[in-house]
Amino acid sequence: MAIAVLRFPGTNNEQDVIRILNSIPGADPYLVPSRLGASALREADGVVIPGGFSYGDYIRAGAVAAVGEVIEGVKSLAEEGRPILGICNGFQILTECGLLPGVLLPNNSARFVCKWVYLRVSEEPTMFTDGLENAVLRIPIAHAEGNYYCSPENRSMLHAHSRIPFRYCDEEGNVTPESNPNGSIDNIAAVVNEEGNVMGMMPHPERAARAALGSTDGLPILENFVRGTKC
Repeated sequence: MAIAVLRFPGTNNEQDVIRILNSIPGADPYLVPSRLGASALREADGVVIPGGFSYGDYIRAGAVAAVGEVIEGVKSLAEEGRPILGICNGFQILTECGLLPGVLLPNNSARFVCKWVYLRVSEEPTMFTDGLENAVLRIPIAHAEGNYYCSPENRSMLHAHSRIPFRYCDEEGNVTPESNPNGSIDNIAAVVNEEGNVMGMMPHPERAARAALGSTDGLPILENFVRGTKC
């Protein structure tokens, strides 16, 4: 299936994502520079918005990329039910353009955080977590603005409709304040849209998809994404 991997000025994880997607049967990833606009997504069965520092995080992370013409193509695919995955800066872009609720604020430490973390997978299945329910995953993060926040109304809605697929936890799967690396409300590490086909996550599954990288826990997430493009 044709999977568009976006590249904005400042993106730096697109080749990592493409490399892992190429290892998944059925995936046919191709690079889409943002300057090509929405028309470059016409044949896409799904889209990955990878991490990095689009436009140097000018104004705030993801804000400039979110108003680019190519994002209109992403929105159109989302409306068609195609899977959209935003990783790190991609998550920030998805909130800035309104495809996901909330905002990613600067880490509560006011420092860039780059380390391995543990994620508790929700017991409620999603397109992206099928077969991983209640699992504890080890996946790295690398961000300065990963502190997820949303309004009380959106917070209640996310919980009520099981739209929080991953939460930061300790090695045993306990969701605690100490296991929260950035101050995110309710230890939220990812959210999905109401239809379930758009997910933003701060951890990097592509950096935990080969044994040589220290973990393969991120690979099933990307495999689920690829399966979603076939639906």
